[in-house]
This record gives sequence, C-alpha cells and structure tokens, in this order.
Amino acid sequence: MQKLMITALTASLLATACGASFPAPQQKLADAEAAHRSAKELGADKMTEAQLNLKLAEEEIEAARSQMKAGDNERAESTLLRAKADAELAIALAREHQAKNETGRAVDTANASQNARTNGAQ
Repeated sequence: MQKLMITALTASLLATACGASFPAPQQKLADAEAAHRSAKELGADKMTEAQLNLKLAEEEIEAARSQMKAGDNERAESTLLRAKADAELAIALAREHQAKNETGRAVDTANASQNARTNGAQ
C-alpha cells in the first residue's frame, strides 16, 4: 500500500513537472522577425541612427533560436521581446529619418517658391 502511494505521488510529481515546461515562443519569434524585416524594408540598415538597433535585433533573434534549441524557452522569450523592441526602435528611427528628409525637401521647395515670387516682383 505504501509503495503504491509513493509510486502514485512520484508519478504525479513527474507529470506536473513535465506539464509545467515553458512552451517554445514561436509567436514571439515571428513577431520579432516581422519587425526586423519591416525595419530592413524601411532602409534602417542604411541609416546610421538605426543600424545599431537593427543589428542588435538580428543578434538577439539568433541568440533566441539557440536558446530554443537548447530548451531554454523562457530565456528565449525574454530575448525575443528585446529583439522586437530593438527592431521597432530601428523602425521608428528610420521613419524619423524619412520624415526629416521630407520636411527638408518641403522647406527647400517653399523657399525656392518664395524666392521666385520675390525675384519676379522686382
């Protein structure tokens, strides 16, 4: 009777331990990869301000893949959260760069138009 109870207790502890394992963060990996891809499509890899964050995201995604292969899914998830944040920062910096360029062109166009009107009036 006592052996049966010990066996049942051991089996339930093992089942609980196996069931409590952290699942592979596949969705987080997909999210981080999508953000990285978006940053590259916006040209973040060619913009000095965004290059570091894009490179960090790339390295973190690779590190998370290694962690997942090693079964360290909990650590991989936190690494992927950092990767996504770095990729999103690269996106924001790339968009900021583009907005500044567009603003500069608009100001140049407005100044040229103003100069043309001023010179035409004389």
